[in-house]
Amino acid sequence: MKKDILEKGAIVQRDKETYAIAPHIPGGVISPAALRKIADVAERFNAQVLKITSAQRIAIVGLAEESLDQAWEALDEKPGAAIGLCVRSVKICPGTTFCKRGQQDAVGVGMQLDEKYHGLELPWKFKMAVSGCANDCAETCIKDVALLGTPKGWNVMVGGNGGGLPRLSQTLVEHVPGDEEALEIVDKVVEWFKKLNKRGRIGKFIEEIGLDAFRKEVLG
Repeated sequence: MKKDILEKGAIVQRDKETYAIAPHIPGGVISPAALRKIADVAERFNAQVLKITSAQRIAIVGLAEESLDQAWEALDEKPGAAIGLCVRSVKICPGTTFCKRGQQDAVGVGMQLDEKYHGLELPWKFKMAVSGCANDCAETCIKDVALLGTPKGWNVMVGGNGGGLPRLSQTLVEHVPGDEEALEIVDKVVEWFKKLNKRGRIGKFIEEIGLDAFRKEVLG
């Protein structure tokens, strides 16, 4: 039986024969030309379907194993980090760039997070999000670390995840006034998790020591 091929970003499908790959689309923001390229690759290599994912990617589903390398080459990018023990995705809402309800620049800050962290190897899978207001369209409530926009700045959220043992994120710091300051706090959370070097979602370890203790360890 075939298995996922980590180095090719390929996820084996239900038929146990074909694979899906997910080209990286930072924040789900894509140009018409890039969108056409994905469609062209899907047609060229006889994909079964294109699937918009919850991580704001477009998965090319139903590729033959022998087509994987050629498909990535045609896409002109390295395999996306949709699987593996790494930062899987940074989900981003439209923020003040597009949305009338946006209170903070989710797109700008989210793109910075994506550029720095996407694919970063960690002890366990790790997901991020940035929402520009309390409507939380990017679902910061179930991400390992995330930023939630408020009229006064950013709330830094930690410890959320979906899955079989879902957790809601908790507020690490409220109303951080500047983008750079918020990004620095995210970096401290990621570095803490790297140094911990244990398998499991970060929320599990925050629960074990308590949020106050975690806050002291991360922020000093």
